[in-house]
Amino acid sequence: MDVNKVTLIGNLVRDPEAKSLPSGQMISAFDLATNYAWKDQKTKAKREATEFHSLVAWGKLAEIVQQYVKKGSKVYIEGRLHRRSWKDRAGKPQSKTEIVADSLIMLGHRSLAKDPTELPKEEPSAEELPVAI
Repeated sequence: MDVNKVTLIGNLVRDPEAKSLPSGQMISAFDLATNYAWKDQKTKAKREATEFHSLVAWGKLAEIVQQYVKKGSKVYIEGRLHRRSWKDRAGKPQSKTEIVADSLIMLGHRSLAKDPTELPKEEPSAEELPVAI
């Protein structure tokens, strides 16, 4: 038995780009950044690295990605590796390895507000309640 499975948790680098194919099927392409931290054995310093992954989603999942996921969104992705090859306009062979997303769970997104007081409150305070006459 063979296994081709990818699991990632990361943040979108840019807004997804969507295309509708002549068949009517939708495809959405996006990039995900994942971070990795480790301790250098020689210097004992904490080190970090960021990896960037190219992803595509098809059909209904592509529509969901396009509608609800934006730059900075944190997502959990399950999918498979896919390598595609083509020739560019000059006839030179090109190839790209990408992840074909099978499922996605939205984990939240980074707030665009710089000041937390700008975020809407869930319930009004006692001072904000209207006074009955």
